[in-house]
Amino acid sequence: MTVHHRDELDRIQREFRELKGTSIIIYDQTCATEKRRRCKRGSMVDPAKRVVINELVCEGCGDCSVQSNCLSVEPIETEFGRKRRINQNSCNKDFSCVKGFCPSFVTVEGGQLKKPKKDKKGDLSALSAIPEPVLPLVEQVWGIVVGGVGGTGVITIGQLLGMAAHLEGKGVVTQDTSGLAQKGGATWSHIQIANRPGDIYTSKVGTAKADLVIGCDPIVAANKSTLDVMLPGHTHVVLNSHGTPTAAFVSNPDWQFPSGDCASAIDDTVGRELTSSFDAEQVAVQMLGDSIYTNPLMLGFAWQKGRVPLSHAALIARSSSMACRSTTTRPPSSGAAAAPTT
Repeated sequence: MTVHHRDELDRIQREFRELKGTSIIIYDQTCATEKRRRCKRGSMVDPAKRVVINELVCEGCGDCSVQSNCLSVEPIETEFGRKRRINQNSCNKDFSCVKGFCPSFVTVEGGQLKKPKKDKKGDLSALSAIPEPVLPLVEQVWGIVVGGVGGTGVITIGQLLGMAAHLEGKGVVTQDTSGLAQKGGATWSHIQIANRPGDIYTSKVGTAKADLVIGCDPIVAANKSTLDVMLPGHTHVVLNSHGTPTAAFVSNPDWQFPSGDCASAIDDTVGRELTSSFDAEQVAVQMLGDSIYTNPLMLGFAWQKGRVPLSHAALIARSSSMACRSTTTRPPSSGAAAAPTT
């Protein structure tokens, strides 16, 4: 048995395909989401360095995507054509993107991301009061499907709804479908809520059984697996219209987000009058300073639409407990190492 750096993976695979008999290659790396969790809790070193791209220097060649295979390297349209930028909210500080020869990359050491200034948020008291929604009556099982990309908190929304239902004494079953445990991969969370636990007979929302679909990502929301749970004229869909690049952008620098096709597929399935959408990521970054709040914002939007059969008090109580738990710091373990992840 030999141990090698991941940069040698291609060479090792080529060598192994020539070997006779059985051979095994084990690729071991810390999950990107787990790394972020450890850094937040203080059990893993969070490098005091960030990488940014000078858009005026960038020529949009896409070599940074080839070097890193990272979905945090995103396209940005400028007056000089398509460039690249690094999404600082999803970046895991792997630094693979700097391996190429590119003068547009700048490393910033010791700097912190800016937070929205309070004086720029506006006077919320000047806005009219938001009316309380009329919550749906759960006479039968209420099916909710949350669809998005891995690493953004899709499963967290499912757990939040599950515990909020538990706090209200309702029956609840949640089932998560994450497929390949991959940051940026399609992820679903199925939540079923009923007045009594005995009313729930399945572990996931069945075909044409969803009362609500929270589409945290348009492409995942328009996926066949998501469309199958929708019932025309019945299922309500709340959709985040923000376009997040897929893995296709890594190999195709000219890839375009199919936002119109995604919206059309959903409208054709349930009807346009049952679909509500807005750019939740833009609002989360502008108002809260981090896109990680996008999915909770989508949940709040669905609740205000009167499509979540849970009280405001139960949701807030669960959200507060999760916030306290996620910010609890732990002393770094002696064996903790900042393993690079993508």
